[in-house]
Amino acid sequence: MIYKGLKSTRISMSRFNFYKMMTLKGFLFALTVFFSAQLSAQTLEDYYRIAAEDNPGLKAKYTDFEASLERVVQVNSLPDPTFSFGYFLSPVETRVGPQRAKFSLSQMFPWFGTLSARGDVATLNAEAKYQAFLDARNALYYQVSAIYYPLYELRELQEIEVGNIRILESFKTIATSKFENGSGSLADALRADITLQDAIVELAILQEKENGMHAAFNKLLNRPYNAAIEISDTLTVQNAPIVFQPDSILSRNPSLASLSLQAQAAEAQQIAAQKQGLPAFGVGIDYVLVDKRTDMDMPKNGQNVLMPMVTMSIPIFRGKYKGAIREAELLQESFELKKQDYSNSLLSSFHKVQFDLKKQTDLIALYRRQVVTTQQTMNLLLSAYANSGNDFEDVLNIQKQLLKYQRTLVNALVQYNISFAEMDYIMSRNN
Repeated sequence: MIYKGLKSTRISMSRFNFYKMMTLKGFLFALTVFFSAQLSAQTLEDYYRIAAEDNPGLKAKYTDFEASLERVVQVNSLPDPTFSFGYFLSPVETRVGPQRAKFSLSQMFPWFGTLSARGDVATLNAEAKYQAFLDARNALYYQVSAIYYPLYELRELQEIEVGNIRILESFKTIATSKFENGSGSLADALRADITLQDAIVELAILQEKENGMHAAFNKLLNRPYNAAIEISDTLTVQNAPIVFQPDSILSRNPSLASLSLQAQAAEAQQIAAQKQGLPAFGVGIDYVLVDKRTDMDMPKNGQNVLMPMVTMSIPIFRGKYKGAIREAELLQESFELKKQDYSNSLLSSFHKVQFDLKKQTDLIALYRRQVVTTQQTMNLLLSAYANSGNDFEDVLNIQKQLLKYQRTLVNALVQYNISFAEMDYIMSRNN
């Protein structure tokens, strides 16, 4: 693959300095400004902020990015100069006197542009890690939502079950009173009691399930498992239309951006490998200490020797350089294929979630109508039973039906909001 326009994609030093200054504290301060809700009444956005500040997996991603920034400085530096010292155990006689010691200092310089190419590789890889961090942050937000909304569902189901228990207790009282007055049967009172006991056990199960989900939620926030969690009292259906704009989805996604940057880094790596196969130059100086000759007196007797030097490496073993160039070409191809595969997966997920949102919207409207109609039906049946003492089983059955619709309505609301959070992740609306 031919390298195209590295300079247009290269991160300038000012941009690099921006990333370098973007410490974790600074990033979290930005999050704090973005999520300005008061902690006294914590919202889902507050929990996003807490997770971003304290989740160890996300902090590890950011630290990985910071570490990659340090690589940029390393590869942009020249190799260390070489200094050597030698002492002649047996003085070497020369015309101007015996040599006693030798000092050498040299510095190698890679081919023109080699350091810049290496810096491009490291800088692009660093920005790729930053994009990976952004994707991990967005995924963490989705994970928080995926537990927060089921916690809301558990709270609502418990409230529904408490209301159901109250209704069943009233049914039991009415049925018992009817039996004692001789206008009802004992079977009706027993049916009400059995249904009531089922509801009490169901409520206890919901409470135990909530404890486990509390621990999982607090784990994401890196808090004690029993830390208090505040859940919103209501959930809404956001009627904002989801417009399908594939270019917008693909251009905003951090994972795709990371793969693009890694492909660009592989292109820069190809250039660096080519330049690595060119000669390197060195300059140096030798300084030799010379003693005076005692057997005669002559011009420059005992004068120390200063000798400038120039060196050049000769990269004649081409196999390793060709292998490095081929490796970079294959990496570019690999990242492009990964990018295409992830794009296909992203668009497929978008269509699936879009369908889920439409389905849950329709179900929510349906269940709301059914709850109202079933409630009206139950009121009529209960009134008829209070007058006649007959058909108590129908009253219990319609109450069970009402309970079912109330539960499914809450579940549809929760599934809608979870799907909406997933859509936020797919469309990178938290960037």
